[in-house]
Amino acid sequence: MPELRRSARGPTRAAYPHARRLAVPLTALALLAGGCGNSPSTLRPHSRPAREIADLWWWMLAAAAVVFLGAIVMLALSWWRRGRPGLPVFGDRDDIARRLVVLFGVLVPLVVLIALFVVADALVVKDTGAPARGSTAMTIEVTGRQWFWTVRYPGTRAITANEIHIPANTRINIVARTADVIHSFWVPQLNRKIDMIPGLSNRVLLYANQIGRYRGQCSEFCGLEHANMAFDVDAETPAAFRAWLHREAAPATPPATPAQKAGADVFMNDQCASCHTIRGTSARGLVGPDLTHLGSRRTLAALTIPNRLSELREWIRDPQHVKPGNKMPGLNLAPRDLDAVARYLEGLK
Repeated sequence: MPELRRSARGPTRAAYPHARRLAVPLTALALLAGGCGNSPSTLRPHSRPAREIADLWWWMLAAAAVVFLGAIVMLALSWWRRGRPGLPVFGDRDDIARRLVVLFGVLVPLVVLIALFVVADALVVKDTGAPARGSTAMTIEVTGRQWFWTVRYPGTRAITANEIHIPANTRINIVARTADVIHSFWVPQLNRKIDMIPGLSNRVLLYANQIGRYRGQCSEFCGLEHANMAFDVDAETPAAFRAWLHREAAPATPPATPAQKAGADVFMNDQCASCHTIRGTSARGLVGPDLTHLGSRRTLAALTIPNRLSELREWIRDPQHVKPGNKMPGLNLAPRDLDAVARYLEGLK
């Protein structure tokens, strides 16, 4: 085995002689794995804007491949001729070599880049830009916070978190804002990303051409839990969306069981009500997400964990263990009170 040699900064490269040989294939494997499965990808578009972005990406890849292969061919020919000085590949005149360098090193890349810029400006930018006023069926307001998303439906009382419900085949105007630092709203399969700048509003068209669930992500580093700041876009039939919106706009369901009633008392009398809102109750906090219909959501903590009773209880007990760096403190509730609060929140559907 190789000797482990250390310096003041830790093990040196010599300590791991195989690391450099493994770095490239492991990196390629990681990139390949990252593009597989259910991860969001711009190369699986489900709207016209996303398709335009994907098409542009493929054209850029093809153009880059042509330029790259041309450079490789020139390098190969130069290397081949270097080993055979008596064989004139391009002739003996230096001006031919210079012309080839100018052609493949300057003119071809310049023409390709200009063509791609024109195509992107004429097609992609037009289709992926903010929708014109009056060209959409409805508006949804999305506010980024450290580290979750507040979703409002103007004209209704519906407020949710980390889930955006839309009717499929419908043009939606997303108005994106931030309540603290810079965030970035991005649903790769539906459209481009837009920044959320403090004090400003930004808009983007959201359109899904089929029923499904599309993952979104904050793509601007916004703090410790940036990687765990995700959301879902649920594209539903118009009837299903209207039914969901009607339920979401209603006040919270009153507690039905003794355990839920006890949990409601603990929630309202402890710190929970000072940070969260539950419509129809005395809880009016604005620090954390609206919990009016928490029990109907699929996930907790911005898609970090599934919304099941065991995970909900653990989240309330020690939120820093589940999502380190988030702004929800542990309340040190007694086990009985913890169970009661978890059951109360689970029943908010």
